[in-house]
Amino acid sequence: MSQDSFIPQKIVPVLVPMPAERPYSYAVPDGMEVKAGSIVRVPLGPREVAGIVTEGSTDSIDAKKLRPISELFDCPPVDDGMMRFMRWAADYTISPPGMVARMVLRVPAAFDPEPPVPGLRFSGREPDRMTGARARVLELAEDGMAWTRTGLAHAAGVSATVIDGLSAQGVFEQVMIPARPIVAAPDVDYAKAALSEDQAVAAAQLAEAVSADGFSVSLLDGVTGSGKTEVYFEAVAKAIEKGRQVLILLPEIALTQQFLDRFHDRFGSKPAEWHSDLAPRTRERVWRQVMEGQVRVVAGARSALFLPFQDLGLIVVDEEHDPAYKQEDRVFYNARDMAVVRGHIGNFPVVLASATPSIESQVNANQGRYTRIRLTGRYAEAAMPDLKSIDMRRSPPRPGGFLSPALVEAINQTLQRQEQSLLFLNRRGYAPLTLCRVCGHRFQCPDCSSWLVEHRFRGQLVCHQCGHHEARPEACPSCGTLDHLVACGPGVERIAEEVEKTFPDARIIVLSSDLMGVKRLRLELDAIARGEADIIIGTQLVAKGHNFPNMTLVGVVDADLGLANGDPRAAERTFQLLSQVTGRAGRTGKKSLGLLQTYQPDHPVMRAIVSGDAQAFYEREIEERERSGLPPFGRLGSLIISAATRLEAENHARALRRAAPTSPQISVLGPAEAPLALVRGRHRFRLLIHGTRKADIQGFIRATLAAGPKERGSVRVQVDIDPQSFL
Repeated sequence: MSQDSFIPQKIVPVLVPMPAERPYSYAVPDGMEVKAGSIVRVPLGPREVAGIVTEGSTDSIDAKKLRPISELFDCPPVDDGMMRFMRWAADYTISPPGMVARMVLRVPAAFDPEPPVPGLRFSGREPDRMTGARARVLELAEDGMAWTRTGLAHAAGVSATVIDGLSAQGVFEQVMIPARPIVAAPDVDYAKAALSEDQAVAAAQLAEAVSADGFSVSLLDGVTGSGKTEVYFEAVAKAIEKGRQVLILLPEIALTQQFLDRFHDRFGSKPAEWHSDLAPRTRERVWRQVMEGQVRVVAGARSALFLPFQDLGLIVVDEEHDPAYKQEDRVFYNARDMAVVRGHIGNFPVVLASATPSIESQVNANQGRYTRIRLTGRYAEAAMPDLKSIDMRRSPPRPGGFLSPALVEAINQTLQRQEQSLLFLNRRGYAPLTLCRVCGHRFQCPDCSSWLVEHRFRGQLVCHQCGHHEARPEACPSCGTLDHLVACGPGVERIAEEVEKTFPDARIIVLSSDLMGVKRLRLELDAIARGEADIIIGTQLVAKGHNFPNMTLVGVVDADLGLANGDPRAAERTFQLLSQVTGRAGRTGKKSLGLLQTYQPDHPVMRAIVSGDAQAFYEREIEERERSGLPPFGRLGSLIISAATRLEAENHARALRRAAPTSPQISVLGPAEAPLALVRGRHRFRLLIHGTRKADIQGFIRATLAAGPKERGSVRVQVDIDPQSFL
């Protein structure tokens, strides 16, 4: 059935935002015309909810016996491409279709049109007395355009009382003005960038992909500082010229003020933002104006993929390797992979950009499924930083410290040159573990199987899994001994303490997501970019594309940290993170240095980063993945079983394992207690399903769930296709 054809029957299926396996049937009242994609209000039990009319069969029951649709909202229907994408996403992730619809219907207040605002228009009458202020107002208003009261006063540089006085004399007539756009329209000719020869060639390739009016995936593979953003902006400009909408996905949109400023510098206006930190009213306006086509460009976090675009013509996934694109709540999905599917369904191009592409994207490019576009040098021929490893076995820190003498000396020299240093440690708080030196008591979360992390700046012990926090006590709660609690290991706060003692006159900023809100973080990042800090100490949020012009030293405090787990992507992620972090140095051409403190200087990851031989690292990692049958050469799925008691979770997991069908292409590992065995008071077991590349993982999991026991009592089963986390 086409998108524009009305559903002829008086019964329609409606997806409601709840975990139902199929749409519910509703009667269509006389005089109401709905079609696939229409957003409606329907009764659901004792309440009413928003839903999306969909295609498909309905219950064979008399329409008179069904509850009727309560209201057809006055907004455009969800287009056919988005409806197909929702069905595909639900099928692929083995999620109830209603939960996917829920991600689209997140802002019910936006389903009705924005009300017009009162305004003023010049009536043609002259005031009884002319003043300089009034003359400035009339000079603006005489063209007959409508103005808001405050907007006209601001533009004329007068107080609102001047406008009120003119209105009282009949100089203005009252009119209603349509709600203004949330952002101004981008101007593709506002300030075209001066591209290098390599950038111009890459930009032309991307623009050609947009002009081709078809699906394609381009992997923009460029070293840190090579100007990838300016290159894909030209693809954005081409899509805007064609009248299409554009979505730019960013891993941490709430932290990327620099990106928004760069977009404004290129197009004369900012894109509409979409992320969890937006005010509710702003979210409503963005959603509505995206659906109506007023918003041309959205820069957003992963959930922006489910905005109901009217005419989406390009998706850019910046930092495509970033694990932040993986959603692990309710509907488990990877926004990068879903963006490619969205482009395929909508028949438009997708651009993936990264200095350290994921193994999956590398293989797709190697096999010709993606077009690889390389940027091999930094913009303006800026040199990459010199990278060196510090063998902590030979150059240990002083007792009680965590910075080696070589790193301390490098920081000192950088300070003398009045340049900036960055110390990176991907561990929030002051210390990852607090224990009693007398009895050995360790502070553990009461609701999770994780240690409480000391946050000394706040005087709290905090669980990073569930958020539980408690005041740091003076005495051990186990043996009662005073002043014998000791912090074990470093977090960024502890590194800051060491730096303050070593360099008391330096201006120090600690960047960590738990120390400040988004607005404060943006202010701090702006201050760093302006050179108002000497030493920056931060977690992984400092690795996400920021441009700090005066930064010439990056020190990685614990380069081995990401390697110390059984995650099959550990080496890849460590390589990506450390490459991104060290790439913050020397972006404006100054001689720069990256130092990696490690106890494993001969590890392949460390050797690849220091030598700059990323190609050799990727080749070795791809060979290992292929030999092990791991993605992208095999397929993985995960079942996470949780319950209020350990016995319930384990019994249910074992019953599911027994119910799994036999398949030569698929094996089941487990059940095993999850590494994080207790989270938020719920005990967790995991089953890992491993199959060949062509194995039907989804069909296998569906058969297992159908044959196994149903969820009862406190038991819950979550399905994660293509898992990124194994905790």
